[in-house]
Amino acid sequence: MKSKAPIVKTKIAVISDTHIPKQAEKLPDALLEELAKSAFIIHAGDFEDINTLKELQKLNRVIGVVGNMDSKEIRDKLKNKETVNVDHHKIGVIHGWGDPHKLPRTVLQEFKDDGVHCIVFGHSHQAFNEVIDGILMFNPGSPTDIIYAHYKSYGILETSPDGIKGQIIKLGESI
Repeated sequence: MKSKAPIVKTKIAVISDTHIPKQAEKLPDALLEELAKSAFIIHAGDFEDINTLKELQKLNRVIGVVGNMDSKEIRDKLKNKETVNVDHHKIGVIHGWGDPHKLPRTVLQEFKDDGVHCIVFGHSHQAFNEVIDGILMFNPGSPTDIIYAHYKSYGILETSPDGIKGQIIKLGESI
């Protein structure tokens, strides 16, 4: 009797709208641990300060995009939009802009011809984890700010041969 090969899954830590140092001096230690042990980090913009990007890069590989509040130094290093392939799944990353209620549809349009399976976005600080038009729309919220949200959060994306799924983690909860 042959044993089945284990299903390979990739766990990606997802953050956005860190707004350091304006909203916090640094990211929470529990989040930093999660970021370090993930396959890599996706940051959907609004780092604000280049030092935040540098600190994240010391922990792990970072796929990041520019947010509307980011410094010139970050704008010089990162793009407005990225795509990354993970386990045969194409993930689009963008910060977003405009009305928070229309944000998922707005960013969906930016990737309409790119064949993505998931779009990671930020801007609203509100966690969002829903499939729209067959694409997982994923906003991890903000780990440092609750100005437009009821809780601070980050996200985990997990890819496998079966697909890609997202989980929102409220800070203070364990996964």
